[in-house]
Amino acid sequence: MKTVVIAQLNNIEEIVKIDSEVMGNDSRRKYIKEAIEEGRCLVAKKDNFIVGFLIFNTHFFDCSFISLIIVSPIERRKGCATFLIKYFENISPTKKIFSSTNQSNINMQKVFETNGFIRSGFVENLDEGDPEIIYFKLT
Repeated sequence: MKTVVIAQLNNIEEIVKIDSEVMGNDSRRKYIKEAIEEGRCLVAKKDNFIVGFLIFNTHFFDCSFISLIIVSPIERRKGCATFLIKYFENISPTKKIFSSTNQSNINMQKVFETNGFIRSGFVENLDEGDPEIIYFKLT
């Protein structure tokens, strides 16, 4: 059974491990730690093990912005990202929620579209040759 809770500092090693599996390094450790300390990191648990996480903020024009959704590679395509998004929609501090993904990340585009997000524009020049697609949802 899956649950979602606000991450605690004692979860950091498990979260960073999942992030490292995906990124290939632990370069976001400080970013993840700050999000945990500020209560902006949610974790999805399955059988008491963290299988994914979501980090958000409200710095995007005073709207909620999901800045990161990472799911353990062995838990992908099992609804974990959707589970995190749905939970966040219920606790979002704003009615407008934005997020983004690279144009090359077809799987994440499908996750956003499946969860009712619509394309709201794009930003060039963040990753060379791979524009960032902005997504939006009104809750």
